Amino acid sequence: MSDAYNSLVALNQEITLIGTTASTLGWDQETYMPDGAIAHRSKQLAYLSGKAHELRTSDQYRSLLESCEDETHLNPTIAANIREWRHHFDRATKLPKELVERNSETTSLAKPAWAKARKDNNFAEFAPHLHKLLDLAREKAELWGYEDEKYDALLSGYERGAKTSDIAAIFDQFQPGITQLAKEAVEKCQANPARTIDGNFPVEQQQILNREVAESIGFDFNNGRIDTTTHPFCTTLGPQDVRLTTRYYPNDFTASLFGVMHETGHGLYEQGLPASEFGLPSGNSVSLGIHESQSLLWEAHVGRSRSFWNRWFPRAQELFDDLKDWSLEEFLYSINQAKYSFIRVDADEATYDLHILLRFNLERRLLNGDITVEEVPDAWNALFQEMFGLTPPSDTKGCLQDIHWSMGGLGYFPTYTMGNLNASQLFNAAIKDSSIKTAYEAADFKPLLDWMRREIHSKGSTLLPQDLMKAASGEHTNPEYHLAHLKKRFIDRA
Repeated sequence: MSDAYNSLVALNQEITLIGTTASTLGWDQETYMPDGAIAHRSKQLAYLSGKAHELRTSDQYRSLLESCEDETHLNPTIAANIREWRHHFDRATKLPKELVERNSETTSLAKPAWAKARKDNNFAEFAPHLHKLLDLAREKAELWGYEDEKYDALLSGYERGAKTSDIAAIFDQFQPGITQLAKEAVEKCQANPARTIDGNFPVEQQQILNREVAESIGFDFNNGRIDTTTHPFCTTLGPQDVRLTTRYYPNDFTASLFGVMHETGHGLYEQGLPASEFGLPSGNSVSLGIHESQSLLWEAHVGRSRSFWNRWFPRAQELFDDLKDWSLEEFLYSINQAKYSFIRVDADEATYDLHILLRFNLERRLLNGDITVEEVPDAWNALFQEMFGLTPPSDTKGCLQDIHWSMGGLGYFPTYTMGNLNASQLFNAAIKDSSIKTAYEAADFKPLLDWMRREIHSKGSTLLPQDLMKAASGEHTNPEYHLAHLKKRFIDRA
């Protein structure tokens, strides 16, 4: 390795150090920070993002990158790192430092404003912040550039190498099938209603089960922890520091458990990345669509499976008295019910993707100026009625339910459905190995995790998302695998 490459590695590790410091402050803001500290915290985060941007766009960075590009690199990992550094450098240098700092401060203020508006059921409280966030998104899109529509520029920040038209083509293939399947699944469950999980499930007991489950599927608590917050998330504060968060409902332990399994999937990916490459593309996750595939695989393909509950249902009955008169069959039928619901994070597998298709549609229209910020609640409700046959009773259960816009996350939502599609495809590829399938059916999930470590986690960002999917599963993202999974679970009840 050349001196220029080693110097560029050191510079990127310094930038990552600043970024993980900011992540620590962000984690604290979402968990334990007192409300009165928000103004100063927003300035701290703006300062750190500005310093990182300075380094990432400096003449020194440019010079080192150009020197590395002039060299011949036979090592594919080094070549991939240089490719990714160039991509991120080009995006970063198109944004002035002032805009980066303004974006950080705006999101820091928007998040608590969103939380209050959601609590108050008052979209008007959040609307001024959404105006600023939307203006920032359009400003960034124009600076980054795009081929077809502004959404391209934002989407590519989350799903490397993807264009809006690529995602739209996959979703157009997927939407007729998922719309019909969801309808059939809902009707089937309405005709034979399940027993409802609604009892007394003490939070302390939920915490015990959540930790035991997360640990059993591979999460390392020596290098991570679980805390409580309004909106569950996973964040990485360092190569040995991965934080999960969840929320609890005393009347239903499954909401928190499945949330923890989802975030554990994210955490397993982060803990499975090459620690020696931390701060480099080769030690970083490749896209949110791949990240979501890992969380959804553990939440849905494992957490809602018969093999998982063959092992864990007796333990849940030990912890919760209100489960002791349930049979395993009753429980499995209950947790795999299809029902149209207002809240995305509480949606079942059969109807979940309809929520994402709605948001993808709405975000594109909002960014293109086809609807205004003030029209968002009505536009949301009209689309919801069209797709679900329901009208949200409040903004809290409608357009205010998600934190993503307040984080500046326009372009983020499509990655959830890409994650679902990728999860089903990767799971299908993994269990073609008979030893993995046999272990899975016996509730031994280590071979499945080992496969993901080998085929996905260890690759970092050395392959682009669709190249990674093809290398691991034999083809690019294909929605037919997810439709087949849902048909088996909800229609065939296998």
